[in-house]
Amino acid sequence: MENINIKNLRDALVQSPDNGFLRKMLADALLAAEQPMEAEAEYKKALKLLPTDLDIKLRLAEAFFKNGKYSEAEVVAEEVIAAKFFPANMYLLLARIALNRDDSKRAHALCHQSILMDNALEDGNLKQAIHDALLKSNLAVSIDNNLANDDTLDALFADVEKPRIAFKDVGGMTGVKSEIDLKIIQPLKNPAIYAAFGKKIGGGVMLYGPPGCGKTLLARATAGEIKANFINVGINDVLDMWLGNSEKNLHDVFQQARASKPCVLFFDEVDALGANRSDMRHTNTRFIINQFLDELDGVKYSNDGVLILAATNTPWYLDTAFRRPGRFDRIIFVAPPDVEARADIFKIHLNPVPTEGVDAAQLAKLTDGFSGADIKLVIDLAVEAKLPESLRLGRVMPVMTSDLKTAIGRHRATTKEWFGTAKNHALYANESGLYDDVLRYLKIKK
Repeated sequence: MENINIKNLRDALVQSPDNGFLRKMLADALLAAEQPMEAEAEYKKALKLLPTDLDIKLRLAEAFFKNGKYSEAEVVAEEVIAAKFFPANMYLLLARIALNRDDSKRAHALCHQSILMDNALEDGNLKQAIHDALLKSNLAVSIDNNLANDDTLDALFADVEKPRIAFKDVGGMTGVKSEIDLKIIQPLKNPAIYAAFGKKIGGGVMLYGPPGCGKTLLARATAGEIKANFINVGINDVLDMWLGNSEKNLHDVFQQARASKPCVLFFDEVDALGANRSDMRHTNTRFIINQFLDELDGVKYSNDGVLILAATNTPWYLDTAFRRPGRFDRIIFVAPPDVEARADIFKIHLNPVPTEGVDAAQLAKLTDGFSGADIKLVIDLAVEAKLPESLRLGRVMPVMTSDLKTAIGRHRATTKEWFGTAKNHALYANESGLYDDVLRYLKIKK
């Protein structure tokens, strides 16, 4: 017996055959019900009605893959990438295609990237298949059999990408972009001028601020701005239960960046790797920090051409040694988006959503202190509130300004809790003036 949701969608399409959003909903339901051939046909029809909907293209690629049409799936997925649309499940799909083509190294990098973006997508069977393929192809011959686990493989094959976004794709953050430009971008573009002043190409910038405000996006855009390679390093890429292996993993990541220069090496949640040593109880954790500092100093291996960015929500937990000259000597506060940037974020995230008369400027004024992630959640809440009505009426009901206002009323800015903690550090543990930008943002005079 046919799924009741699919039946209702088919009935609705009889009344409204040219409704692209209904076609998309039917195709999604068919794909979820493991009917990929019918889903493929419906996605093609939906794409004719909504030719600029990148999400439909991605779902069509998934349907192609399930139908064994691997080349078609890859072509459509690459079109999605070319349009600067980077959902995590796209990387997962490309990983499956790469594994099918026996390109296990590329499959690993793509799978790793998808999990970094959304750990809910982690597929144990796929990771095991990639692991086995790597070992079979002798790409992992240097790994001791006792240590041949996923963490070790992640360290050996860190995800190197070429970002397709640049500063123009990141709303707001004018001051932050200016500082990164002076510290990282201009030395690469004008090496002779910087060399005349004894400045090397490289060094570190640390971004700090509340979560969800675009630190990772900005790091990726920095690499795209200078057409450099980009390696996104999470704590799971480094930390290992075996004594001494974490230091080796960290060294391997830096070595890969040095081999891929110009390269932006980005450490997310860097406080997990560089917490204050005076708070440490375990000697092996101190070894990791010392290794990190050695790699940053570039004493044994040159870091010329390696541009190091790091992000943290809790800079007050970071060991002060990381802030010495030549390491992360530029600490930049990434504030929540201002009103103009919030309007841009609303427009970007509402682009694939059926809307009617939405006033992004008005919504931006109502969301003071909201992060980009908060705004995305507000839109999700508004869409979820519209779905029952759309299903009941059998047609897509567009999201309106009033729907988004209601959603805003249901959500509190997640940045407020962060500023509550940051304010205390800025007022009472700020001898160096590190957190003065936080006080300025909060309009507090010491």
